[in-house]
Amino acid sequence: MAQSSTADAARPSAPVAPSEQYNYAIVKKFAIMSLVWGVLGMGVGVYIAAQLAFPFLNFDIAQISFGRFRPVHTTLVIFGFGGNALFATSYYVVQRTCQTRLFGTRLAEFTFWGWNAAVFLGAITYMAGFTQGREYAEFTWQIDILITVVWVAYFLVYLMTLLRRTQPHIYVANWFFMAFILATAILHIFNNLAVPVSLFSLESYSLFSGVQDAMTQWWYGHNAVGFFLTAAFLGMMYYFVPKQAGRPIYSYRLSIVHFWALVFLYMWVGAHHLHWTALPDWVTTLSATFSILLLLPSWGGMINGVMTLSGAWDKLRTDPIMLFMITSLSFYGMATFEGPMMSLKSVNALSHYTDWTVGHVHSGALGWVAMITFGSLYHLIPRLWDTKLYSIRLVYVHFFLATIGIVLYIVAMWVAGIGQGLMLRAFDEFGNLSYTFIETVVFLHQPYVVRALGGGLFLAGMLLMAFNIYKTVMPVHRALKAAESRTAGGATATARA
Repeated sequence: MAQSSTADAARPSAPVAPSEQYNYAIVKKFAIMSLVWGVLGMGVGVYIAAQLAFPFLNFDIAQISFGRFRPVHTTLVIFGFGGNALFATSYYVVQRTCQTRLFGTRLAEFTFWGWNAAVFLGAITYMAGFTQGREYAEFTWQIDILITVVWVAYFLVYLMTLLRRTQPHIYVANWFFMAFILATAILHIFNNLAVPVSLFSLESYSLFSGVQDAMTQWWYGHNAVGFFLTAAFLGMMYYFVPKQAGRPIYSYRLSIVHFWALVFLYMWVGAHHLHWTALPDWVTTLSATFSILLLLPSWGGMINGVMTLSGAWDKLRTDPIMLFMITSLSFYGMATFEGPMMSLKSVNALSHYTDWTVGHVHSGALGWVAMITFGSLYHLIPRLWDTKLYSIRLVYVHFFLATIGIVLYIVAMWVAGIGQGLMLRAFDEFGNLSYTFIETVVFLHQPYVVRALGGGLFLAGMLLMAFNIYKTVMPVHRALKAAESRTAGGATATARA
């Protein structure tokens, strides 16, 4: 199937345009901002995890209390770190695989400033106490409009670049990126339909009410995971894993089957978040059914990525970037097995409203999303600045810190969640609850301490990466500035002469 792949990702012998042809400046900006938001967002995450274990850490300051800081964490990590990484890699991949310059330089610049302004404003308004109270969609209505405008610009830049391609074939990574852009637009617009209290108020009322509002929110909430945090990062995987491995994707046909099955099935599964609620039983049953079916394309994609290393497994001994990528695929497989299992009503009766769900989310978010992003950025950034990484040893240290941190985190949450579920369902011989709610809270203390420790290790790895990239990029940046200064000085001297 290798011969079906695109020129840049699978036919390295094909003619490649000079690097000056591509708009790397915008890719650099998004890549660096991804690291900045990653450090800040993960730092906030570790802090609120420590608050749960040691509540005195909120210091009775409303702005940094768990309730306000938690959406700051999710927004900075998902939309700041993850969103900027997706803009960077999608803009890079579409140029390389289409072998044409990115359309609309100013429009692409607008997406950078607009997107990061939205993330920044979101964090500020959450701390001030303004939020829609919708999972992964807490932005106030004015910021939602800004995001919509930015997203339309993103769509135009990406689509027009595809239309201007010099390659007849559209490589599969672009299919995933385009599906992510279109689906996210639909989800964002419909979930955020609201009536503002007034023109100058930050508050609004959802257009939906009651159980319809809950169903719309979780149609959005799970598909934000499905398209923003899965389909988009699969686009990243389908380009950077073959490139780092130096081999074509294992089966191009399987990647197409993976794409169509995934984008069809994901849209149906959000209601499994609403088992045991007022939502009609047939809706949640249908959602659980599609959730189980989703296991097939998910594992097909995971196997496709892993098997790309066939004949090149020795790279895992010498290439830490490949370690990030293969580990991310392993977590992708694990998280996409755990999710369908938790959608089953018998399992959900135990896991619902417990920290098991938090463990599942972070298994995917840290293990899959963050690890594939780390690997992709380690591959991408030295090529953008035409240099080598400052320290490969630090990449190894980052990998082990991240992996150990993830394992501590998710195991702690599994213990916490399953323990919570069992305690809340336990009855004595008289039919009374065996445990009070406060006893379940006391039980959670130790798992929460371990969770904070695991998050701290993961943050330490993120800080190491930021340092490594800084030391990689700054010498090149200084050399370019010095060259520009000499050129400008020479031009001035010539003019005077």
